[in-house]
Amino acid sequence: MTYTLIELQISDDIAQITLNHPQRRNPLSVEMIAELTTVFESLRSKAVAGIILAANGPAFCSGHDFKDMVDQDFEAMRKLMHACSQLMQLIHTVPQPVIAQVQGPAYGAGCQLALTCDLVVASEQAIFRTAGGIGGWFCITPMVAVTRAVGRKRALEMLLAGDPISADLASEWGMINRVVPPEQLEEETRDLARKVSQGSRLLMGIGKQAFYTQIELDEARAYQYAAELMAATGTMAHPQERMRAFVEKRKPVFENNGVNVRDQ
Repeated sequence: MTYTLIELQISDDIAQITLNHPQRRNPLSVEMIAELTTVFESLRSKAVAGIILAANGPAFCSGHDFKDMVDQDFEAMRKLMHACSQLMQLIHTVPQPVIAQVQGPAYGAGCQLALTCDLVVASEQAIFRTAGGIGGWFCITPMVAVTRAVGRKRALEMLLAGDPISADLASEWGMINRVVPPEQLEEETRDLARKVSQGSRLLMGIGKQAFYTQIELDEARAYQYAAELMAATGTMAHPQERMRAFVEKRKPVFENNGVNVRDQ
């Protein structure tokens, strides 16, 4: 498929989606949201082990495109907000780990997009920011990603004050995974993508979904859910092969190791 505002490249079992509207700082326009939704849906069933979300130009993503919003009525605004929210949830439901490669500012919904990814590698030049009181429009939907990435007090400070958060501070707050010099960003992101994409792709996908399910449960229900799922997956072919290989002192061989293959 041909895209207008994004690029898709697949190399060594890793897919890279690149936001490609740098002249406007890669805003999450109606078209951008639609293209991202389409590409993530298409990758759900492809035999790729991991996904990198990157951007061209000086900015990662400037947030919503206000050109889509001026003089719109409630139904149009509602449709746009739900389309954006569905994209964020889609990133969590694709089986592959999704890694944001953030080279510059990620503002508003752009910050939401970066923090929604399973992992984040940021350049030292990256900045994370929500508008706060000075923005005139509170970042209510970005709040969902921010509050799940940091504790309540820091999330509220970020959401209310609107101060830019440097990559180093974002790392200190636990918002992101790695901070690297700009010239090392692509290499470090791909290195992390390879590390988190090893082993059984099917079980990695199940594990990713389990993480997002249990994190919303209280401890007792989380353990109940996790114990049942671990028992069920323990009887599947890939975990059994891992156990057998350990006992036999050899490397495991995972047959039919594609994300769209049902384990038997």
